Amino acid sequence: MTKVSLVRRSFSPRAAATFAFATALLAVPFASASAQTLGYVPMQPQAYQQGPSYSQGYLSEPAQTVDEDAQLPDRLRKQVVSFDRGEPAGTIVIDTGNTYLYYVLGNGRAIRYGVGVGREGFTWSGVQSVSRKAEWPDWHPPAEMIARQPYLPRFVAGGPGNPLGARAMYLGSSEYRIHGTNDPTTIGKFVSSGCIRMTNEDVTDLFSRVNIGARVVVLPKNVPLMARGGDPVRKRPAATTLPSGRQALNIPTSAVN
Repeated sequence: MTKVSLVRRSFSPRAAATFAFATALLAVPFASASAQTLGYVPMQPQAYQQGPSYSQGYLSEPAQTVDEDAQLPDRLRKQVVSFDRGEPAGTIVIDTGNTYLYYVLGNGRAIRYGVGVGREGFTWSGVQSVSRKAEWPDWHPPAEMIARQPYLPRFVAGGPGNPLGARAMYLGSSEYRIHGTNDPTTIGKFVSSGCIRMTNEDVTDLFSRVNIGARVVVLPKNVPLMARGGDPVRKRPAATTLPSGRQALNIPTSAVN
């Protein structure tokens, strides 16, 4: 009886509470207990992304988090319109004056996209063909551009920060391209050095449709395309076209003059 009473006396309420807490703590996995005790949740490893995403050594397309077309005015959003010119299906027609690009579907229809075109002094017209296609292309500023803007980088790797955007379609052997942009606010404006800019969403769509060798017709700025279902509201800009033989250069961002 004496021994039993001593055990009961030494097992105080405070000791019982401590023993219960320790038992509960041991029943929880160590990592979770540490996180709860210190007040944070362990962070999961994340893959570094630049341009095409890289995860465990595999290349994949970057996630589309923003609907760029939804941010454009209605007239510049991708849409199917009537198209009554005699161009065969697969042809690209650039309406420089109205900042539109048409991809001819045939049977009197075309997909119309809003684009950015050459700024004052850099518009051009003529016929070219798609000579090369590239996904997330690198950018090498041409010597002529560097001469005008010596502060430009000599090389920019492909990715979201690259001025050529998600896709590029090269026109003949010239410096002209139809390409994406990291600044969708330039769509519908006269901003480039002659290249045709599209949102990354639109250029990716066009890229999937266009074949190497496709004909590209670039209309003069003062001769807007009058297609049915076109844009009767937009005012025609003044004529400032240059000879079609002049090569135009792309600019890295809208901030570069």
